[in-house]
Amino acid sequence: QVQLVESGGGSVQVGESLSLSCAASARTFIFKRLAWYRQAPGKQRELVATIASGSNTAYADSVKGRFTISKDNAKNTVSLQMNSLQPEDTAVYYCNGMTYGNIEIWGQGTLVTVSS
Repeated sequence: QVQLVESGGGSVQVGESLSLSCAASARTFIFKRLAWYRQAPGKQRELVATIASGSNTAYADSVKGRFTISKDNAKNTVSLQMNSLQPEDTAVYYCNGMTYGNIEIWGQGTLVTVSS
C-alpha cells in the first residue's frame, strides 16, 4: 500500500518561512495529482495547493504568492515552501495524492504553528 509521510512542520514567528516535505513510498508518477491540504482548529480541511502530473500548479487565494508547491520525481517527494507566514496559516498540513486509478491517499499530517 502506498504511503505518504509528511515532515517539516514546526513553530515559527509571523513573517518567517517553513518548508514541508512529503515522501511517497512509491514513484510519484503514479499520481495524477499531488496536493497539500490544511485543517485549522475548529475548521474544515481546505485545499492549499496542487501540482498535476504535468507540473501545472494551482493555489488557494489565501496563499497565492506566498506558498510554492513542487515535486521531485527522482526523490518521490512533493514539497510546500511557505513564506511570509501568518497566524491564520496555523493548521495541520496534509499531503494528498490521487492515483491514475482514482485511489486517494492521505498522509498523517504535520502541525504548523505561526505565532505573533
